[in-house]
Order: sequence, then C-alpha cells, then structure tokens
Amino acid sequence: MPPYAAVKGTRPQGIYLRMETKDQNTANIEASENVGEAPTADSASTSGPDYESLRMMYDDVEAKLSDANEQMLRARAEVENVRRRGEREVEKARKFALEGFFQELLPVRDGMEMGIQAATGEVADATKLREGIELTLKMVDAAMAKFGLKEIDPLNSPFNPELHQAMAVQESDQQPPNTVIAVYQKGFVLNDRLIRPARVVVSKAPAAASDSGSHGGEKQT
Repeated sequence: MPPYAAVKGTRPQGIYLRMETKDQNTANIEASENVGEAPTADSASTSGPDYESLRMMYDDVEAKLSDANEQMLRARAEVENVRRRGEREVEKARKFALEGFFQELLPVRDGMEMGIQAATGEVADATKLREGIELTLKMVDAAMAKFGLKEIDPLNSPFNPELHQAMAVQESDQQPPNTVIAVYQKGFVLNDRLIRPARVVVSKAPAAASDSGSHGGEKQT
C-alpha cells in the first residue's frame, strides 16, 4: 500500500498542488486564447464611429470649407469692383462737376462776343451796346442764381457785420445811424455760405446834431 493512502479519507498535499497548478495553467491558456479573438459586432458598434462614418464626416466638412472659401473670394471680388467703380465715379464727378455751370455761361460768352463785335464796327450804336450789356448781365445773374448764388445789395439797409464789410463811416442826416448809405461792391452768398461780403459805407449821426442834443440835455438839467 502506498504511504499516502494510509489514512482513510485523506488526500496527500502534493496532489492538491498538482491539481491547482493544472487549473491555473488551463485558465491562463483560455485567457490567452480570448486575447487573440476579434471583437464582435456589438463591441465594435459601441466602441465609436467606424471608418466609413469618419470618411463621410470629413468629406462633408471639406465641402463646406470649399464652399465658404468660394463665397469669400466672390465677396472680395465684389468689394474690389465696387471700390474701382466708386473711384471712377469720383474722378468723373471731379472732372465734370462744372459742366452744367459752363453750359449756362456759354450763352453769356456768346453775348459778350457779339457785343464786342458791335462796338468795334464802323457804325457803333451806344444804345444797342448798352442793351446788349444789360442783357448779358441778366444772363449772368440767372446762371449764378440757378446754382445757388445770391447777390447781396444792402443799400439803405441796417449794417450787418456778418454780411457787410464797412469801408468807411460817414455822417448822414438822411438815414438812421448804422445804416448802409453806399455800396462799393456787392456781396454774394452761395447756398447760405458767404462768398464775398458787401463792401459798404455806414452812416453815423451828424456831429452838429450830437452837440445840440448834448447842449439840450445840459439846459434841461
């Protein structure tokens, strides 16, 4: 009889060790086999998007970027066209800003030219020459008024330092003090903006009247 079978119902310790070692080897072999197995469809679906989905997302983003870049280039080209068109319009406006004004002046020039020819003729009529000059002046006034130029003729009006320039002060008993009694040169306003002030003579009270007023005041006291 073997030594390890001497006690009934017992089992030698070496047998347990050999059995446990065998079980551990078996578990290790199964674990190594499981590592090499390919993931199932369920595990692949839960791990994240597959290659085709990523490819479709990439193509969609690339298409959107291409479309945005094309729109940006079109907008840039449109802005450049607007800028160039604006520059051409400004240059045209600068060159031909006075076109309408000169169109109004051309008849005036023609009238002056005809007046010179009439004055240098063998038989010059002073009356007709005067009438021609007056007509030309009316044409000039009409052309200037059409473009917003107004004449300042302040004769017999109160002196206004904003529109008038006093060239001299003269005693006068015909007008109240500080009144325009003579106009050396008329002024002009363009669209409510002063272009040239009217050069005028302003009245003041006569010295005799001032003295009598002062003496009268002394008598009253």
